[in-house]
Amino acid sequence: MKINSALVLRLRNARSWSQEELATAAGLNLRTIQRIENEASASLQSKKALASVFDIDIKALETQELPAMVKHEYKTLNIPIKKGFLSGISKTPLPNIEKILNEEGANGWRLVQILTPDVLTSWGKATENMVALFERPAT
Repeated sequence: MKINSALVLRLRNARSWSQEELATAAGLNLRTIQRIENEASASLQSKKALASVFDIDIKALETQELPAMVKHEYKTLNIPIKKGFLSGISKTPLPNIEKILNEEGANGWRLVQILTPDVLTSWGKATENMVALFERPAT
């Protein structure tokens, strides 16, 4: 079973113990201490012995698994709109956003953000489109 070998090493060094001194204090074999520190692997009995000698809870010796980094791919989708639709001047109906999002979602894309012409114009680009930003885990 996995063990937090960095913690074992840190606690051993804090006491200025050699691996052999830790093995003696914990009632373990020197090779067991070497394996624990190098391979982060220990039996339940070894974990109990180390927790006892360091006077810590056995749960403190459990490894902290970091979540694997998930890479994403991104895409943008221009959604054409008629001028004035966002300001309420136009009688043009909204684009069918629900249909667009459901189609993209069926292909594994998740909506991150929709940028409207007001936002896009402040970036220096005149546009008559909304831009939808999508992401999905990269394969």
